[in-house]
Amino acid sequence: MKIVVATSGASGVNLGVKTLELLPDSIEKHFIMTQNSQTVLTKELKNTTLHENENIGASIASGSFGVDAMIIAPCSMNTLAKIACGIADNLVTRTAAVMIKEQKKLILAPREMPFSAIALENMHKLASLGIIIAPPVMAYYSEQQSLDEMENFIIGKWFDLLGIENNLYKRWE
Repeated sequence: MKIVVATSGASGVNLGVKTLELLPDSIEKHFIMTQNSQTVLTKELKNTTLHENENIGASIASGSFGVDAMIIAPCSMNTLAKIACGIADNLVTRTAAVMIKEQKKLILAPREMPFSAIALENMHKLASLGIIIAPPVMAYYSEQQSLDEMENFIIGKWFDLLGIENNLYKRWE
């Protein structure tokens, strides 16, 4: 399985990086950080191909490369709007466009709140195309006691959507 993890915007970049780190080693991982994300977070990543966001000719920007899924976490409203309007002006938005045209799984984790009517309209448009809108929202039944456990809950839910087995959070009993 090949999965792309991308981060856009600045707030919550650690969630995208942690998602990447928690993916099983059996998965081929590709990572894109927008310039804003790189400004906030510089981290050495192992077993991961890091792509420059300006390189829209990268392997993952082609449907023939065979990426299975993509998650953009966090997904800024700017990136979400570009995807909703079909603007593919960088590697994140180009790869998302490929996921849509190839009918592959695409998860967007919008990070800003409250959501404006424009953002909600864009999310509705994308959801009607089969894109999964999964913001980092807590649930209390898994009884998280720390920020790390809260993040694991969110990432575990995203892994569930991707069909990746995990024990990152306490499940409903």
